[in-house]
Amino acid sequence: MKKSLPVVAILVIFAMVIAACGANNGGNKPASGATNAPQTEAPAGSETPALTEVTVKHQLGETVVPVNPSKVVVFDYGVLDTLDKLGVEVAAVSQASLPTYLEKYKDAKYVNAGALKEPDFEKINDIAPDLIIISGRQADSYDELSKIAPTIHMGVDTKNYMESFTNNVKTLGQIFGKEAEVETELASINDSIKTLNDKATASGKNGLIILANEGAISAYGEASRFGIIHDVFGVQAVDKGIEVSTHGQPVTYEYVAEKDADYLFVVDRNAVVAGEGDAHSSVENALVKNTKAFKEGNIVYLEPEYWYLSGGGLMSVAAMVKEIDAAIK
Repeated sequence: MKKSLPVVAILVIFAMVIAACGANNGGNKPASGATNAPQTEAPAGSETPALTEVTVKHQLGETVVPVNPSKVVVFDYGVLDTLDKLGVEVAAVSQASLPTYLEKYKDAKYVNAGALKEPDFEKINDIAPDLIIISGRQADSYDELSKIAPTIHMGVDTKNYMESFTNNVKTLGQIFGKEAEVETELASINDSIKTLNDKATASGKNGLIILANEGAISAYGEASRFGIIHDVFGVQAVDKGIEVSTHGQPVTYEYVAEKDADYLFVVDRNAVVAGEGDAHSSVENALVKNTKAFKEGNIVYLEPEYWYLSGGGLMSVAAMVKEIDAAIK
C-alpha cells in the first residue's frame, strides 16, 4: 500500500494540471469544422457581425455593393420611388422626365445624371458615387458605368412582375438597412392585391390595355409591361394572343371595336412625354363609342406617370392597385 501511494499522488497531480489548463482555455473545445481564422468583431449587443457589403445578382451580372452607400446615382424612377418612400437620400438622378410626384429631385442639391438613354458620364464620375442603379434604358451603358462605381440593373421583369418587384425592393431594403420597412410596405400591397384579384375574378369581366401615342395605338396583353392588370390583378385578357413587345402590338380602332372588351384601359404616352395628353379625343371615336366599355362607362384612363414612367416602385405599385380597384365594378 505504501508503495502504491506515489502512483496515486502522481495521477492526482496530473488530473489537477489538466483541469487547470482547461480553465485557462475557457473550458471549451472548438466546434467541429471551426477554423482559427480571425472573425469580424460584432458590435455590442449583436450576435452576428454587421455586413459591410452584399452581392447583388441582376439581369446584367453580379455586383458587390457596399451597405448603406452614401452617394447613390439613380436612373430608374421605380427605384427612386421606393427609396423616397423608405426615406433614403440620393446624390444624383436623371432629371429629364421625372414624374411630378418626384419633382423634388429637380432641386439643385441633386446632380442631374443625364438623360435616361444618355447618362452624363463626366458628371457621374465627378460625384465619385458608391452605387449606380439603372434599368433597361441604360443597359447599353452598363459596362461604362461599372468602371465608375458598382452598378446594378433593377428593372422589373414583366413576365414575373410581383416576384421581380418584391426581389428588387427587398434588395434595396438590405442595401440600405430598411428590411423591416420593406416588409411592412409589401404586406400592405399584397393584401390590397388579393382584395382586388378576388373582386376582378368574381366580376368575370375582361379587359384590353392600349397605349395611345399621337393618334396611334398599340395593345398590351399578358406578361407585357402593363400585363400586371391581367397577370396579378386578375382582370381577364380579352385577347390572349397579343404579341409581347416593349412598344406593344400596333392595332387599329377597328380591332378595339371587334374585341369589344368590358374594360378599356388607356395609357396616354403623350401626357408624360410631350406634356399634354390627347387620348380622350382620339380614343373616344365613333368606333369605340359602340363598345361595351364606352357604353358602360368603363374606359379607364390610367395615370401614365405610374404606368409609363415609374412602375415597380413601392408608391407606384400601390397606386396602380388603387386605380384598377376603383375601376372594377
